[in-house]
Amino acid sequence: MTAADREAQLDGFSDALFRALRERRTIEPLINSDPTLTVDDAYRISLGFLARRTAQGERIVGKKIGVTSKAVQDMLGVHQPDFGFLTDWMHVEGNIDIDAKGLIAPRAEAEIAFILKESLNGPGVTAAQVIAATEAIVPCFEIVDSRITDWKIAIADTVSDNASCGVFVLGDARADPREHDLPNLYVTVTKNGEPLSEGYGHAVQGDPAQAVAWLANTLGAHGVTLDAGDIILSGSVVPLEPAAKGDRFEMTLHGIGTCAANFV
Repeated sequence: MTAADREAQLDGFSDALFRALRERRTIEPLINSDPTLTVDDAYRISLGFLARRTAQGERIVGKKIGVTSKAVQDMLGVHQPDFGFLTDWMHVEGNIDIDAKGLIAPRAEAEIAFILKESLNGPGVTAAQVIAATEAIVPCFEIVDSRITDWKIAIADTVSDNASCGVFVLGDARADPREHDLPNLYVTVTKNGEPLSEGYGHAVQGDPAQAVAWLANTLGAHGVTLDAGDIILSGSVVPLEPAAKGDRFEMTLHGIGTCAANFV
C-alpha cells in the first residue's frame, strides 16, 4: 500500500466513525478491516474524526484519558490507556438526553476531572507539574459510548473512536488539588438509590495526577498540548456501568462534593 493509499484508508475510517456518530449506529471493529492498524494510525483516524466534528461547529474544551484502571481494562479487554478529545457539545449540564446525544450503548464512569490554569506540553511532564498547573479538581461522570459494534474494541478501535467518549457531566464542587491526597481520595457511586461501586484515586495509574502527566506526554509526542482552561478527565476509579433511560447515578468524591447523571 502506498502512503497515499494509506492516508485515504485512514481518512475513510474517520469518515465511517463520524457518520456512525451522526446516524446513531455502530460499525464493525476497524481492526477487522485492517489488523495492522497501529496506535499511531488510530490517533490519525481520531484527529480526522475530530476535524469533521469541529467543522460542524463543535469546539474543543479538553481531553480525556480512558482505560486507566485495572477494573475497566479487564472489562473491556484493553490493557493500556487511551486518549481522546472533549468538545462543548459533549458537556452536559443538566439531564442526559440519550436520544438528543445519539447515545448507543452508554456506560457511566465516576472520575476526577482536572481544570487547568496553565498549559502542559510533553514530553517530560511530571505529576507535580500537573498539580501546579491545575486550578481545581471536580467530581465528574463520563458517559462512555462506542461506535464499534457490541463494544468489541481493541486499542486501535477505541483510540480511533475518540477513546469511546460519549458525553460528560461535572459536579458543582471545585477543590484545590494541593489540599488533598489524590491517590487516597475515596469515591462512592449509587445507581437508582442503591450502592453500586466504590474506589480510590490510586485506581487510576496510582495517582490521577500521574495519569494526566501520561496524557500530556503522550499527546506531546503528537504535537498536542493540554491548554489553560482545558477540562481533563483522568479516568474511571470504578468499573463502568451500563445506563438506560430512567437511570440516575450519583457519585460522592468524599471531602469534596458530588455529581449526578440522570438519563432521560
